[in-house]
Amino acid sequence: MRSIGIDIGKTNVKTVTLDGSGQVIGQEETATPNDAGVVDAVRAMIRSQMDADGKKPKCLGISAPGLASPDLKMIAALPGGQPAIEGIDWSKLFDWPTRVPVLNDANAALYAEAQSGAAAGHQHAMMLTLGTGVGGAVMVNGQLVHGRTGKAGHLGHISIHPDWEKSILGMPGSLEYAFGDWSVGQRTGGRYDTTKDLADAHTSGNEQATQDWLDAIRHLARGIVSLTNVLDPEVVVIGGGITKAGDALFTPLKNAVAELEWNPTGQRVPIVPAQLGADAGAIGAALYAKTLCEREATS
Repeated sequence: MRSIGIDIGKTNVKTVTLDGSGQVIGQEETATPNDAGVVDAVRAMIRSQMDADGKKPKCLGISAPGLASPDLKMIAALPGGQPAIEGIDWSKLFDWPTRVPVLNDANAALYAEAQSGAAAGHQHAMMLTLGTGVGGAVMVNGQLVHGRTGKAGHLGHISIHPDWEKSILGMPGSLEYAFGDWSVGQRTGGRYDTTKDLADAHTSGNEQATQDWLDAIRHLARGIVSLTNVLDPEVVVIGGGITKAGDALFTPLKNAVAELEWNPTGQRVPIVPAQLGADAGAIGAALYAKTLCEREATS
């Protein structure tokens, strides 16, 4: 059965359509409207993915930032408020014939990576997405971990320094502050606006940029090692646009983790780049919806 995944980001709305075997057969992207027009944008994208005979895919999944409700029917809380999707029950809104699961975007990305990407073949994995903030997701025994209220997996909001500025969730000295785009200006004395700018200056040989870059990576490593002590994953997947920095990110990050990691068995946790890129959230939403449809069809 065909499935469609919609990833509603703060900048863009992406959609992918999968065939019965899970292969991508259609995709589209549009700028995220600044208001409630996001619903119309999603509706239009679904319409564009219909069959030639006008039939819509049977299974639909949504990926978005924020806190998904425990029943995965909606984004229950979205700090910052954009996109304007908080509290929308998409199953009811579109009168969809099957249940429409709504996942946090990092959860959707990890689900996709576990099915056909960097975490494939693993039962225990965690993922960090490095972008405007630092997103996260956790998989244990092959299942996404949502927790009691749905907030499990917000790995970017662990505290690694008590005296730094609070994150959007109120956490002082968060991992998100240590490596998110939003804090680069503060952390570098206004020298850089984005993590990419900082990474580019580092690779160009700027000594001050190198110091700032390696400081941020050491903070990231401390966060990762702390999380591996709690979760003991088989693999740590790093996603987000900054992974395009390649060895400039992964070489010092792996070295910093190796210095700190508690490793009583001699088996270091692999730290690997995500493989599915910017479409991972949409792909994960589609795959999750497909799995749910198949499960309900046989129950």
